[in-house]
Amino acid sequence: MIRTPQTPPLRLIQTSYVLLALLPLAWLIRLTANDAWGEEPIAAAQAFTGSWTLNFLILTLCITPLRSWTQWHWLTRLRRISGLITFFYGSLHALAYLWLAQGFAVDATARDISRHPFIAVGIAAFLLLIPLAATSGKWAVRRLGGRRWQELHRSIYPIAILGCVHYLWSSKPDELPGALASTLIVAGLLGWRARERKRRAIAVPVSEKPTPLRFYSKRPD
Repeated sequence: MIRTPQTPPLRLIQTSYVLLALLPLAWLIRLTANDAWGEEPIAAAQAFTGSWTLNFLILTLCITPLRSWTQWHWLTRLRRISGLITFFYGSLHALAYLWLAQGFAVDATARDISRHPFIAVGIAAFLLLIPLAATSGKWAVRRLGGRRWQELHRSIYPIAILGCVHYLWSSKPDELPGALASTLIVAGLLGWRARERKRRAIAVPVSEKPTPLRFYSKRPD
C-alpha cells in the first residue's frame, strides 16, 4: 500500500512563520524603548532593519530550491508571506533613512545620495520591491495573467543583487563578514536557479551534417 504524504497544517505553519518573523520587530521596539541603540541610534536602526530585509529576502529565495529538494510543494504557500515580510522590513529600513536620518528633506536626501551612491542602489532595490508587494495577491495573477505575473516577479533576482551591492558598499569593516556571507548565499541561490533553468530548457536538435538540396532537370517519376 502506497502512502501519500499528508499535507501539514498550513494555517498553523503560516501563523508560526509570521510570529517568528515579527521577533526582530519586537527586538527593535525593545531597543528603542530602552534607548539601547548606542552612540549612533539612527545608523544602528538602519543597519538592523537593512540586514533583516536581506535575511528575509534570502529566505524567500530559499523556498523554491527547498521545495525542489524535499518535494514539499506546500512550501510555495509561504513564498507570498515571506515576500511581504521582506517588503515590511524594507519599508522600515527606508523610513529609518528618509524619516529619522533625513527628516523627509528632499534637498538633504539628494545631497546625501550624491555623496554616497550606495544609497541610490538601495532605493532602486526598494522601488522594485513595491510592485511585487502590490501584486502579491491571487487577484493580480488573474488580472495580469500567469506568464506576465511570473515575469514581473522574476525581478526579485535583480532586487537581491542590488540588495547585496547596497549591503557590501555601505558596510563598515566589522560588518563585512556578514555582508560577504549574505552575498555568497544569494550567489549560490541564483546560480542554482540558472542551472535549473538551463537543465529544463528544451534543446533544439541540430543536424550534424546538413543535407544538400537536390534539383531535378525534369519532374521525378
